Amino acid sequence: MFFKVKTSEKVLKILEGFDSVGEENSSIDDALGRVISRDIPSPENLPGFYRSSVDGYAVKAEDTFGATESLPALLDVSAEVTMGETPAVACASGKAVKIPTGGMLPEGADGVVMLEYCHELDKKTLEVTRAISPLENVIRPDDDFKQGGIVFEKGCSMRPQDLGLLAGLGIIDVQVYKRPRVAIISTGDEIIPIDKKPVAGQVRDINSHTLGAFCRYAGAIPITLGLCKDDFTQLRDKVVQGLDMADTVWISGGSSVGTRDLTLKVCESFQEMELLVHGISISPGKPTIIARIGSRAVFGLPGHAVSTIVIAQVFLKPFISRLSGRNDSRAVSCYHTNAELSRNIESANGRDDYIRVRLEHKGDKIIADPIFGKSGLISTLVEAHGLVRVDRNTEGLYQGQVVRVILFAPL
Repeated sequence: MFFKVKTSEKVLKILEGFDSVGEENSSIDDALGRVISRDIPSPENLPGFYRSSVDGYAVKAEDTFGATESLPALLDVSAEVTMGETPAVACASGKAVKIPTGGMLPEGADGVVMLEYCHELDKKTLEVTRAISPLENVIRPDDDFKQGGIVFEKGCSMRPQDLGLLAGLGIIDVQVYKRPRVAIISTGDEIIPIDKKPVAGQVRDINSHTLGAFCRYAGAIPITLGLCKDDFTQLRDKVVQGLDMADTVWISGGSSVGTRDLTLKVCESFQEMELLVHGISISPGKPTIIARIGSRAVFGLPGHAVSTIVIAQVFLKPFISRLSGRNDSRAVSCYHTNAELSRNIESANGRDDYIRVRLEHKGDKIIADPIFGKSGLISTLVEAHGLVRVDRNTEGLYQGQVVRVILFAPL
């Protein structure tokens, strides 16, 4: 019997009650994928000076007014801008200064005529066949970023282009949230290490390795505490070890109702334990326990591989994001996509069903083909690209219906 069965929405709300795990300093070279823990203001204008966005000639824009191919403006070429240096010559009326893309505008110039509209009659005389407006083809000192403006808000995860911007601003290191540490315990008398040959009744330890990889993929640090027999004292000792070493403890197996299912009993043995969830109204994955021991969350996960990964995808991924301090909406869309169902899906009322689907392109459509199978069959996960949720208040989904697919990885 399950005592505190919750809906998916209530479980996600409960998980919002856990805070991020603190912050640390990181050099930008080590900050890829890290989540910044403080707003980052721009220490200076970027690019910091007036520069040309094209190859051409820096001029006073008014000197080109009225210029056409049939009646070009004639200007004197007075100098040439050298990359990386401040121009030594100012641009006076009637003058033009040759300038490369990215070069600094000489004093007095307020625009750049593209090379395509210029013709040197001789080394000193330039013919301009097109008029420009002030600041045309010019990047201003704060066009990219303005000094004092917020470059990144806390909660953003750093991408390569983000780190490039920080480098351009001279920011050497940043404050980031620590990566959450996850203690993983795999339980069951039948579970053996993967380098052993199972005999009848035994299975290799899939979940420790699956959950460890899941943690690394989500930006957390897995701490594998090894296998644990169905023994109260042994499991409690490992939970104590996990609470001491990590920010959250995940126990695979031992969460359903049965004489040897010890996760709940072990959690109840801690004086400061609060049982938050004992069963979730979803399939697969109903026998899931969530408890708070001190400030840490302890998860009792199903033993079947598919159930474990569904729970991880639906609940543990946002939980890791929560502990990581991540609030970056830029990364959300790449883990979802819309697709058209290839067939009907039946569902029982009162629970959310998460159906594995395989995606394929047909013309301009993405088609979601359901994969059905028992929760113990990991082949259904290997073949799938993601999950489709069938809401507990519906009787199913229909062929041709557009559904939202939770992706295991970005398409």
